Order: sequence, then C-alpha cells, then structure tokens
Amino acid sequence: MTHTRPGPARRVRTYATLVAAATALATVGTGASLAQASGTTTTAATSAASDGNEPYLVGRGIADVTGEPAEVGMMGYADLGQTGAGLHMRQRARAFVIADRASGERVLHVNADIGMVFQSVRDAVLARLAERFGETYGESNVMLTATHTHAAPGGFSHHNLYNLTTLGYHGKTFDAIVDGIVEAAIRAERDLAPAQLQVATTQLTDASANRSRLAFNRNPAADRAHFPTGTDTASTTLQVRRGGEVDGVINWFAVHATSMSTDNTLVSPDNKGYAGWHWEHDQEGVDHLTESDDPDFVASFAQTNAGDMSPNLDLQPGTGPTDDQFENTRIIGTRMFDAARAGVSGRRTTLRGGVDSSLVYVNLADTLVDGQFTPDGKPQRTCSAAFGAAFAAGSTEDGGGGLPIFKEGKDGGNPVVKVVADALYTASPALKACQAPKEVLLPVGALDLVQQKLPVQLVRIGDLYVVGMPAEVTIVSGLRLRRAVADVVGVPLENVLVQGYTNAYAHYVTTPEEYDAGEYEGASTLFGRYELPAFVQTVHGLAAHMKAGTTPPLGAKERDRSSGQLHSLQGRVVLDTPPAFRSFGDVLTAPRAAYARGEQVEVAFAGAHLNNRLRHGGTYLSVERRVGSGWERVADDGDWSTKLHWKRTGISASRVTVTWDVPQDAAPGQYRIRYFGDARSLLGTVRAISGTSPLFDVR
Repeated sequence: MTHTRPGPARRVRTYATLVAAATALATVGTGASLAQASGTTTTAATSAASDGNEPYLVGRGIADVTGEPAEVGMMGYADLGQTGAGLHMRQRARAFVIADRASGERVLHVNADIGMVFQSVRDAVLARLAERFGETYGESNVMLTATHTHAAPGGFSHHNLYNLTTLGYHGKTFDAIVDGIVEAAIRAERDLAPAQLQVATTQLTDASANRSRLAFNRNPAADRAHFPTGTDTASTTLQVRRGGEVDGVINWFAVHATSMSTDNTLVSPDNKGYAGWHWEHDQEGVDHLTESDDPDFVASFAQTNAGDMSPNLDLQPGTGPTDDQFENTRIIGTRMFDAARAGVSGRRTTLRGGVDSSLVYVNLADTLVDGQFTPDGKPQRTCSAAFGAAFAAGSTEDGGGGLPIFKEGKDGGNPVVKVVADALYTASPALKACQAPKEVLLPVGALDLVQQKLPVQLVRIGDLYVVGMPAEVTIVSGLRLRRAVADVVGVPLENVLVQGYTNAYAHYVTTPEEYDAGEYEGASTLFGRYELPAFVQTVHGLAAHMKAGTTPPLGAKERDRSSGQLHSLQGRVVLDTPPAFRSFGDVLTAPRAAYARGEQVEVAFAGAHLNNRLRHGGTYLSVERRVGSGWERVADDGDWSTKLHWKRTGISASRVTVTWDVPQDAAPGQYRIRYFGDARSLLGTVRAISGTSPLFDVR
C-alpha cells in the first residue's frame, strides 16, 4: 500500500559534500568533536567552509511524541474535566542541529508539540543523548522548547503541582515525549549536511491579541511605543538552505497555542503544530509515516514572548476569527505559515559567524538583583515562589481552568483571599513584604510544588541570538531581555529573540509595572515584583561571558525527583473486550454508499483502549483509495482531515469512531477506512486488532 501525497513530488537533492559529511558523522557519533570530524571531509567541503558559501552543517529531524490520548487529563488549562477522548493530530518533535564547520561548536534546537518542557524531560533527554553521543551534547548547547499546546496529555512533570489535573504521574506519556525528542535529535544528526542560514522578519498583524491590556498599559510609553497595537507582530524565520534549496525553517512568533479551548478533548498540536504540518505535508509533500527518517522538509513553529498574546482574537475562548475552535486553529496556523513563507521569498539576511551557547541555573527564590537592573536603582531580592489570587481565576480570555469565585485584579475582588493571605502573612511577614503588592494565595515554593532553581540559556547562531527562558514572557518583558543582550553583544535589537517555554517551566514573567496590576499574568509571576529584573541581570551576564569568550559557572540544580512520583490510575487499562455478540474490529456504524467532496464520512468500530500502544511511527487509522488491484493511503491519524474519537462502553469495551472530512480536491473513486488497535487481555498480553469499513464512493 502506498500513500498519495497532496504536495509536490519528492525532491531529489545533490550535495557535493554529503557523503563526506555522513562519513564524518560516524566519528562525531562516538563523542569526537565536529572539528575533528570536519577534518575528514573532502576538498570541496573545506573550500565551501572557507569561502563562506555554506559555513554551517545543519541537520533536521522529526519524530512522534504523542502521549496517551484516552482518559488522561490535558496539560495547560488546569481543568479537571478536560480528559482525553481521542486524537485529532499527532504531536511531533522537530529538531535542528546547527554546527559551525570552522570551530566545531554546535547547538541542538528541539521544538515539541507539548504543553511545557519540564526539568524532568530535559534531564532525561540529556542523559539519553550522553549515552548516544558522549560529550557532544550537554547542558549549554541543548535547547528544548514547547509549542505550549493546551490540547495534549499531561502528567509528565516531576513537580507534583503540574500532575494535579492528571491525578498523578503518567510514565507512558513521559517516555513518549523523551523518546520522541531523542529520536528527532538522532535523526537530525544523521541528516547533517553543509548549509547556509538566512533570517527574515515579516509582520503578522491578524493572529494575536493582547489579553492583558490593562497591565500592558502600565508600562512606560517608550516600551509601549515598540508595540503600537499592543501585540508583538514580528514573525522571524530562520531558513536552512542546502544545495541552493530551503530544506527547513524555524519560525518564532508570539501567540499562545490556545485556539483549541478547554471544551476540546481530542489531542491536538493546536495552531503552531498545524502550521508546521501544513508546510511539511500540504506544501512540501512530506509523508510523516514513511519519511520520518529522511524528511524532505521540516518546519518548526516555536514560541517567543507569548505570555500575554492570545490567538482568540475576540478575547473569548474559542472565538476569533470564527466561533469554531477547529477552524480557528487552522486559520491562525495558516496565517503563521503565510507570514513565515513570505520571508523565504522576501528580503533575507545571511547569517555569518560562529555558534556558541551558554546556560546557568539561577535560584529565583532568593536572587539579589543589582540596582542597575531595578526600576528604582536600588538592590532588590526575589522571593520564594507564590501564586496570587488572580492565578486561581485563570486566563478568562483563553479559557483557563480558573475557579469562579476568583477574579482578575489586585486582590481578586474576593474576601476569602484576604483571609488566606492574612493567615500566610502572619506565618511569614517576609513573604508578604517580598511579594507585595500581590495578595498571596498559595506559597508553592515553601510547599516544594514548583521548580525554583531554573535554567536560563543564551544561544548564538552567527548574528542571531536566542534567549532561552523557562517561563511565559510578556512582550514588554521580552523587549527588556532582548535589549539587555543586544546592548552587551552590540547587535541590533531585531537580532535577539526571546524563546519562552524552554528547558523548564516557572509560569509567567511580567514587568514590575505589569506585576502591580494584579492580573492573571502578574499573579502567576512566582518570584515577586523583581523576577524580570533578576532574569535581565542573568541574561546580561550570559551575554557578557559570551562576548568575552568565557564560561559562567553552571550553578546548582534542583534534586532529582524521578523516584518519588505517584503514578496515576487515569487511563490505566486492565482488560479490553468487544461488545456483546461482537468481535474486535467489527463495524458498528457503516458509511453511506457515496459522499461528495466537503462531506464527512463516519465509521465506528468495536475497538480497544487507545493507551495500550501509542503506535509511534504508525497510525490508529487509514483512509485508503482503490488504485487498480491495490489500495493507497490518502490520510492517517496525523492528518487534519481525520479525527479519532474513543468512548468506553460498558465496563471494558471501546467504541472507536473515525471521521474523515473529504477534501475538496479528493480524487473520485472507491474508498475504505481502516482501524488499527491493540487489545489487552486479563493476563496483560496485548495483541493487534483491526477493522475495515465497507467500501464507499467519493464523487
């Protein structure tokens, strides 16, 4: 069975040095430096490096990171009722290895379709990379980031606060994420080839709205003037050009991946995941099942300072541009794709210079901030982590799982908050003084529920600098971080990007002025009014070290918590049985005899629990078209046009419903839908099952 791709035919590339670079990687993979490996390349490769046409080696990789799609709480909205009931599109990790051919220095950038990157995930990935590549990858040169989708399974943190909505830890989802990130990195290593890097910035004005305008307006006029619409409209795209072709991109644009609302229960990579899939699949013809080891194109849509940027243009969950959350996901994702694609054909800057990286761990619970970084010019300290009252209200514009008794604003407008806060302040007046004017609701630092020793990273790729922040950074906070780096290293402001949701997670970073407003973002700025100045001081120091060519001390990390996890019973499968008088794979609801383009086909099967086997590298479903005497796959569970709904019936039976929205360009002919699952016996053995629908016509 083959797969018909809607995009262009697979491109054939020729690289004069590809074979030599691949030979060199055999040495690199054992832990030798890239500089040593580069010495084995051909004369053509050496010439290319010296004349600057392709001064980098770049590799691209993509892999599946889909977690448990059924009966597991989703990560992001903190809504106990948002439990997975199927799959819309698979989650993926997209990796780029970028190496300076002259010095051998390299960085690994991985962007995953997950809610957050937690320290637990980072540490596991680093350990696995060390097993595979020795000292090639370490703390400083690995940058792991998340798209921040709120429509994916949670339970993969080693800090208990983030596993509350999944009622504990989910090892299978954790392993899926770690395995996928590592596999994407390995594939990127295998893909290394000489490349040129270019950067383009376009403006995207209709894909975001400021969800915290009251707080934004408290910032100085000079900062607000940088964002006339109250939004960060810059769409920055790093382009990988190999052999004269664009073979991959990393795009940075500030907007939450919350087009899918808390009402959604299907796993989805949301708008940023859609943008990447649309470019790869629809535009470049990538088949993610058959070409995962050697994709024609990889499009990574990463976050930047998106803390107060919502895709819900009407500032109501699931609204704007339309009232259909699936359509909004597609529209916002397409607009991000259009802006990035415009940069490929528009004005571009070629990157020149080396590759460098640096990372430090900072104890944000107790950092002394020098007066040069504080608003009043006086030394200040950060605080032990605590949430304010408005945190419990949630982000009303994006549909956060807040409690209705709490409201945004300085004290939440709720007398209960004052009672709780007064009790806390009696026990710890120092906390009251440090967190002021925040009304503290929950001292999560003292309760050891969140990470307080946090990684802050700076990566240089030629003339481009990327600040890796372990939090959700508002646009003005991002502006101040960028200015700190640009001033030290002496580059234009547009050459510095802030990448949030990177390497760990510590909620929000607001400016001191925004913090005072007491909105959701300020209440979720854990370490007090001077958290941003502490981060600015840190990135200023990283930039100074990078400019001087020195390495800062790594700093102290938090303890390993991997052995202390409370494993959740959510999504645990004991036994699968078919419905009475049925067999696994039987069709419970058959398709009609014929469909027109634009209609939806629906087929239900007697299935099994989706969590038995996550089918990475495979699919739960296939839409197939008859071609001669055989069948070709035209869609699977990673495609936009399909949805997989799971529902338990009775005690141990499962009803699996597959829908397919027939594309407007679908070829006429005879079709069928197939289901692939795995059933667990009472003894714990898992066996593959399948079902096939009756045939139907598309006319």
